[in-house]
Amino acid sequence: MILIVGGAGYIGSQVNKFLNKEGYETVVFDNLKTGHEEAIKWGRFFKGDLANIADIEKVFTDYKIDLVFNFAAYIEMGESVAEPEKYYYNNLVNTLNLLSVMRKHGVDKIIFSSTAGVFGVPERVPIAEDDRREPINPYGQTKFMIENVFKDYGLAYGLKYVVFRYFNACGADRDGELGESHQPESHLIPRIFMFAQGKLPEFVINGDDFDTPDGTCIRDYVHVEDLARAHVLGVKHLLNGGESKFYNLGSGSGYSNKEVVEAVKKVTGIPFEVKFGARRPGDSPRLLASIDKVKAELGWEPEYKKIEDIVKTAWEWEKKKK
Repeated sequence: MILIVGGAGYIGSQVNKFLNKEGYETVVFDNLKTGHEEAIKWGRFFKGDLANIADIEKVFTDYKIDLVFNFAAYIEMGESVAEPEKYYYNNLVNTLNLLSVMRKHGVDKIIFSSTAGVFGVPERVPIAEDDRREPINPYGQTKFMIENVFKDYGLAYGLKYVVFRYFNACGADRDGELGESHQPESHLIPRIFMFAQGKLPEFVINGDDFDTPDGTCIRDYVHVEDLARAHVLGVKHLLNGGESKFYNLGSGSGYSNKEVVEAVKKVTGIPFEVKFGARRPGDSPRLLASIDKVKAELGWEPEYKKIEDIVKTAWEWEKKKK
């Protein structure tokens, strides 16, 4: 049995679907504060909170767990700066709670949802897994600290882990069953949709004077289904006795903010004009993933490589949400 903590969320629910398609038995553990119960369409559901040790104990007692996913985290970078205590308790302390119960029950395999935010402002692009890691906000710091916890637990207790560092997760399930539903919504593509449909009064791109071809930031967009496939490969790696690993998950290419806006216009057929504002502190001109390692070691290759194809899946989901 595979335990998916945070399996009612955007990426966790997609991973749950892919695992069940591959024949794995799953149980989703989620407090539903930011997740959606209707997204738990596969496996079993246990409503619980990582802040409550008794909840974690109960799910490990009720089910024979072989491997754990941890997707549960607060993810808003700006909010983490304003409310760091909230992030350190929820992301870091609660993960320690989970690891403690795993140890008690003899479960030594975990796959963790990390972020490109652990790199902070990169020294070079594309970014490789071993490049300098220097987060610039508490959200990235919590993920980086957990990565270091895994290293220490691996040495001391034999924990085996795969850490996936996501770049810009986006898109929706091609079957129309799952997609993004964040409250509040902070991701670029769904926010542009909201503006295009008149649900936001304005849309501001932060910075148009970067050292890039069109002056706006370039980011690496990776489709949620591609992420899910990588996680299935991570499961097979660990269950087959593989060693602990860190992997970047991106598309290996990038699109600027202006290019994303144009893709949305093309896909939706809605004309609109965005505004440009000042850069945000710490924003890099380019954030691109080197994905050579995950390709070579797990045999993973992203299927969605064109931003228009990613936007199409997201738009189909957006229309369905109305």
